[in-house]
Amino acid sequence: MSIKLKLLTSTMALAVTGSMLAASYAKAEELWDPYLRGVFEGVPAGALPPPGVYGELDNYWASYSKYDAAGNKIPGTHLNALVEVPIVLWVPGIKILGGDYAAAIGQPFDYTSFQPLQHNLGGGGGNLGIYNTVLVPGMLSWSLPNNLFVKAGLTILLDDATNTMADLVQGKLTNGGAPSGNGYTTMQPDLGFSWLSDGWNVSAGLHMAFPIDSTRAPGYNYRSAPEFSADYTITKTIGAWTMGVGGEQENQISKDTFNGKHVPGSITRNYGIGPIVGYQFPGGVGVTALWNHSFATTSEVAGDFFDVRLTTRF
Repeated sequence: MSIKLKLLTSTMALAVTGSMLAASYAKAEELWDPYLRGVFEGVPAGALPPPGVYGELDNYWASYSKYDAAGNKIPGTHLNALVEVPIVLWVPGIKILGGDYAAAIGQPFDYTSFQPLQHNLGGGGGNLGIYNTVLVPGMLSWSLPNNLFVKAGLTILLDDATNTMADLVQGKLTNGGAPSGNGYTTMQPDLGFSWLSDGWNVSAGLHMAFPIDSTRAPGYNYRSAPEFSADYTITKTIGAWTMGVGGEQENQISKDTFNGKHVPGSITRNYGIGPIVGYQFPGGVGVTALWNHSFATTSEVAGDFFDVRLTTRF
């Protein structure tokens, strides 16, 4: 599953032209990436746990700056984002089409402070709000020969965030933080692959986000383009400890449109990599910590993110 949470999801771009966001200052993307980059690194992307109800809490902190179309950091564009992603996963122990079935729900919330908004709008420290509700009505995982696993699912991000870009462009959000969520619904097919053997986890989780409507305000109609995201994992578990490396990527498939016209600038892309360390405590509580540093970015915010993931079986 993927939170996307995209929430998670999880970066933004904006600028003010009078009381409006100017596409010339924004990145080629309106606000949050529907999938929160790298959030499920370390997870077996193709497999499910045994039947039961599981809880997860991702504590995700990002320190980013805006990069232009040539990959150069733009001064004065620093973004801090703290994203809390609580998730409940239900594995009922039934099979559909030969695959194990599961469902999940997540309700992320975030606190952000964005330097351009603090300067241009005279806002305070930042904005706290609820991100779009993340529903995974179904996912299926198949166990294949040679310790291979494949999982397919669908994630839906609802248009129910506390505040969106529509609030910002109408002057309703002036506290120096970015809006807490996207102003549209997203449909996201997910596909995961894993090789699990002798403590090794080699996985790739692939996600394709399709916004199905636009963010609208008087004089403002912004439609985000489809976006591909992926998480990669190579870890080894020995006893209670897990160590390895993770990576992530995100690539816009086409340009966004603003009031019916393509947003200027190149299409966003970002790649990051970093270490993963995990520990399984007696009693069932697991902790995984990961850090990623972006090494190739254009028309996007990027830098370093840290995630501490807590998991348990209820």
